Amino acid sequence: MTASCSSRKAPPYRSESPFSSRCFVGILLVALLLLLPISSDACGEPPRYESMRLQGVPKPSYSPGDSIQYECRPGYQPKRPSLPTSAVCQNDSMWSLLQEACTRKQCPNLGDPPNGQVRYPNGSILFGSEAHYVCNVGYFLIGPSILYCDISESTVDWSDNPPICEKILCKPPEKILNGKYTNSHKDIFEYSEVVTYSCDASNGADPYSLVGESKLVCIGNDKWSSDPPQCKVVKCVHPYVENGMIVSGHGSKFYYKATIVYRCNEGFKLNGSNTIVCSANSTWEPEIPTCIKESTTPRTQPPISSALVSTPPSSQPPISSVSDSKPTHPTTTLGSSHPGYPSPSDEPPPKDAESLGAGIIVAIVIGALFGVVVVICSIRFCFHKKKKRKEGIATYSAYQDKATTPAEQMN
Repeated sequence: MTASCSSRKAPPYRSESPFSSRCFVGILLVALLLLLPISSDACGEPPRYESMRLQGVPKPSYSPGDSIQYECRPGYQPKRPSLPTSAVCQNDSMWSLLQEACTRKQCPNLGDPPNGQVRYPNGSILFGSEAHYVCNVGYFLIGPSILYCDISESTVDWSDNPPICEKILCKPPEKILNGKYTNSHKDIFEYSEVVTYSCDASNGADPYSLVGESKLVCIGNDKWSSDPPQCKVVKCVHPYVENGMIVSGHGSKFYYKATIVYRCNEGFKLNGSNTIVCSANSTWEPEIPTCIKESTTPRTQPPISSALVSTPPSSQPPISSVSDSKPTHPTTTLGSSHPGYPSPSDEPPPKDAESLGAGIIVAIVIGALFGVVVVICSIRFCFHKKKKRKEGIATYSAYQDKATTPAEQMN
């Protein structure tokens, strides 16, 4: 065995903290005690009031018997009769209570302006109130529309000078080419005054059309109800529609706002609007419609009964079975025998015949289906009956075999 000469390490030494947990708790309690308000007999912060403020600089603390003085805030004045404005720190560490000893000051009274009115939303002219101005019809406001009763140095006054109401006037409207307006000699037009435009006579073949509003009204200071109109030639092309006709609005020329109503011929339907108007740019609005042929759905029709369509015997001679034989009478059709009328082959079948033919088709289909069902059921019934008969014969034969005696079997 070998002995180790290395020295053993001693366990690490933990030094004791100079502050034990008990000391920490003690320090915390002392700090809390220092933070607690000093209850003693001192009064707290002086109370606040809406209309009053404390005179001078407040002290950190007040002892019982100390007195404080209040004064009116800006915009307020003492009430009449006057009320106490001093409070005392009492023995119970409470301040003596005071009433609001000040009231709001009043701004100067405002009268209605000429041709206008002033309104007070708060119902008073005291400090903090508002005055709203409006003018009568035909007048406009110059100046602020709302005034405020505010502090002005040591008193209160309105925030601005009262506005005034001026009469609404309009300058003459614009002149137009190839036209004029009424009272064009006037330099000023009053509120709600009306001018009417009209077009001059045209030197060409087509007259001028008034495009726009013919009457303008003075509705505000130098403001007319709309822009002035135009006088110009507005002419639209003849709106021909193939396979259609004009119901209303016939004419040889079509000027501004001319209106036309269309209808298509029988067998055609309208594609587009049936009413069009000649617009200011000499085009039809909406676009000129078209008449398109109605599509007919092809269908198989049953033979038409002779009771519905009868053909004169002489109109169609019998055809010989020999290819090179010629008929004894000339072949004529109903169309050739009656000029101006279509042949029977070209004429559409009557609506009654069409409905009857459709009914016959439906009846034939239903009858055929019913017959097929009856045949299938009959076949199945016969097959089932035959099968039952075979099974009965087989059963009877087996029974007979079992009933035969041994003696009979030997014979």
